[in-house]
Amino acid sequence: MTVEPGRLEAANAPAAGGDEPFTALHPVIAHHIVNTLGWQALRPLQQATIRPLLEGEDAVLLAPTAGGKTEAACFPLLSAMEAGRWRGLSVLYLCPIKALLNNLESRIDRYTGWIGRRAALWHGDVAAGARRAMLREPPDVLLTTPESLEAMLVSVNVDHRELFRNLRAVVVDEVHAFAGDDRGWHLLAILERLSRIAGRPIQRVGLSATVGNPQELLHWLQGSGAQTRPGSVVAPDLAAADSASPTDAGPATPPPGDIELDYVGSIENAALVISSLHKGEKRLVFCDSRRQVEQLGEALRAREVTTFLSHASLSADERRRSEAAFADARDCVIVATSTLELGIDVGDLDRVIQIDAPTTVASFLQRLGRTGRRPGTVRNCLFLATSEHALLRAAGLLLLWGRGWVEPVVPPTEPLHLVAQQLLACCLQQGTIGDRLWPAEWNGLAPFDASALPILDYLRAAGFVDEDGGQLFIGPEAERNFGRRHFMELTASFTAPPQFTVFAGRAELGQIDPALLTEQTEQPRRLLLAGRSWQVTHIDFSHRRCFVEPVDSGGRAKWGSGGSAGLSMALTRAMRDVVLAQNPPVKLTRRAVSALADIRACHGDRVSAEGTVVESLDGKARWWTWGGFRVNLTLQASIRELADNVLDPESTPSDQWIQLSPGVSHDTWHTALAAARESTPKRPTPDERAIRGLKFSAALPNEVARYVLATRLEDGPGARAVLTEPVRWLHDHQ
Repeated sequence: MTVEPGRLEAANAPAAGGDEPFTALHPVIAHHIVNTLGWQALRPLQQATIRPLLEGEDAVLLAPTAGGKTEAACFPLLSAMEAGRWRGLSVLYLCPIKALLNNLESRIDRYTGWIGRRAALWHGDVAAGARRAMLREPPDVLLTTPESLEAMLVSVNVDHRELFRNLRAVVVDEVHAFAGDDRGWHLLAILERLSRIAGRPIQRVGLSATVGNPQELLHWLQGSGAQTRPGSVVAPDLAAADSASPTDAGPATPPPGDIELDYVGSIENAALVISSLHKGEKRLVFCDSRRQVEQLGEALRAREVTTFLSHASLSADERRRSEAAFADARDCVIVATSTLELGIDVGDLDRVIQIDAPTTVASFLQRLGRTGRRPGTVRNCLFLATSEHALLRAAGLLLLWGRGWVEPVVPPTEPLHLVAQQLLACCLQQGTIGDRLWPAEWNGLAPFDASALPILDYLRAAGFVDEDGGQLFIGPEAERNFGRRHFMELTASFTAPPQFTVFAGRAELGQIDPALLTEQTEQPRRLLLAGRSWQVTHIDFSHRRCFVEPVDSGGRAKWGSGGSAGLSMALTRAMRDVVLAQNPPVKLTRRAVSALADIRACHGDRVSAEGTVVESLDGKARWWTWGGFRVNLTLQASIRELADNVLDPESTPSDQWIQLSPGVSHDTWHTALAAARESTPKRPTPDERAIRGLKFSAALPNEVARYVLATRLEDGPGARAVLTEPVRWLHDHQ
């Protein structure tokens, strides 16, 4: 296909009035879109993005998975690069995981090559020699992570002022994955510091497939420029409105897709179903723990299913081999955690299978979007629930999805530990910084602005920061706590738990939890890793390594829990709706229908459409709030402060219930409840282990670290909503 001369001439003209947006792209970019890619037209998102990005606006681009978001961002920015004669490193492309960067590098480098420019990759797995070459001759587009940017800013081997002085724009892929946790605050702080180095605002473009509050996400991404810079949400393929209420009835017909919910009862049975169905197809199976991935992978291989694995504790080489082999194969299965949720290309998928259920609709939409990309196919997902609780959770999730509801992306509250990290990182970056000038480094962005003075005062008093002649610099306590490996501890906002690296001969397999190597056992010590069983032959505790050899079976997999925050109120209330006989708008197998009937029979007295239920049986009582974990923690803290004899002091609430004290009376309970209704909900008390596990907590007063975690456990509005509802007391004789 050859571009018509008239079309190419039009591409030289600036965009105006009702002109086709395509004509505003640089003519070389336009030429290659038509002649190199062979595209006859741009997608709606790609058309709609051209004008705002060429005019320098910030933007959040929303489209389903595989909706062309990368091109929607790259084509206008590369056009601006060429038209504006940007030189040096001018565009950053940030991703939450290294695997996604690896996957995108060749694609983006191809597009930059059209205009004689270059893209390159920088993260922890890139060889030191390649990184040194990039410093000598920077690429025009750098693909990296926020953690790698922080490492560059604090490194004495990187002239960050020279490297980033030409920076003009940043693309944040899977922006919702950053915004919903502390990495988002870290990212925003780094972008403000980069803007100071460049001496100009940096255009910010976020890419996402699934958000319930896109305007708020855009405002968040703009950082200090939210009130002064133009910005837009571009979403021609999606309804860009904020999320609906989780109690809305929703559309009468379900969203498009072939979704089926089955109940199988165990991982072994899930393997049996997967090995029996969809033969000849390429299947991607999502599990929500590494342990499940390993168990299912071993069970599938035992049934002679061609199986590949991918999760974060497998070595990079092991993951790459699995993903490359899966991309090229047919009639096979890859079993993965959410590492393959974020858009990594694993070839042309036929089917997605979900073991149990993710905790958010947004996550499900990402996974569903991996299918249905070929003409004539539809998006599909088969849920295989391995327990009744998982079945109820899956049904509740699909009920929310059927209503068209998606969670809002909400940044974590009070990131004061990251304020401490940023103050220390800025001292490292600058060498010294004025004791009155430091707030300007973040351009007034809260909470990194002057409101951080009490944290700085603590850092000075505790020796993390020293001062001389009005200049601040790194102190001995910062060296002691974070100085290992050239302050690499300061470059990431998350904590990586200690793990042992496993070797089979010279080949690295991945990492395991140290508990597997220290637990008492009289049997040979066997591990399950990369979908195979291994027997431990030697443990090198000083270097955290262990050596293994293959065995037929008997391996165990284990990793830390990661501190799950439990289920949301929206999802838990949807689960209650399922118990109240609402079915999700999907296909239910006979096994699922039967299991749901059993669940409803078991929980039928524990639900009320109007409110909550107290179940008092055999001297034990539970308050079935169906409020979600954070709401129940807040309710528990609120009632405990008012009455110490109402709640079980040893019990932690679940997503669905709060344990009352044995033998608590109806009158005592209602007196405490009435007092709670008249009071302000109280913050939960965090566990001391959680405080110690908060990254950078060593650089905060203990009471501040406690406050950070308490605010993140609290759900005051949800607790108040539950307290306003009527309560039905269910006695033994009822």
